[in-house]
Amino acid sequence: MNASLPNPFTLPRPVGAVLARLPAYPGSMLLVTAINLALARQLPQDVKDMLQGKQLAIRVRDARLGFDFTWNGRRFAPSSPHADPDLAISANAQDFLLLAQRRQDPDTLFFNRRLVMEGDTELGLVVKNALDALELPVLDPAHWSPRAVLARMPGMASRRARP
Repeated sequence: MNASLPNPFTLPRPVGAVLARLPAYPGSMLLVTAINLALARQLPQDVKDMLQGKQLAIRVRDARLGFDFTWNGRRFAPSSPHADPDLAISANAQDFLLLAQRRQDPDTLFFNRRLVMEGDTELGLVVKNALDALELPVLDPAHWSPRAVLARMPGMASRRARP
């Protein structure tokens, strides 16, 4: 992990109050689209089997946003909010960003109580270990340039090779 981490930051309460008014479904749809593009194909089959039919939630505490989704056997799909999902992971927006950029270790955030996992902790550990094993620069801007995204799409490489 990078030694030069930014100072901890929490979104201002008024920002969280505004974001909390947003409808949940579009945000969950955006999140699962990103997860499906970046991670779904790389998850091991045993992890996919364990996720089957489980209600999952990502809670961004300072933004007062919740993203609810499930694994349907082929991909992640948004779902309606559940009061008690099988696994809920909560942190502030900055901490999720640091995790996605792999600039912060999830264990460090967990032991500092900045990352909270509730529900099926065995499932949470399996997901954490699977994500730790992936070599993917999730938020590296070069990874998400239009050219890089198109290159990863099936059939696009052959179209680009044509004169």
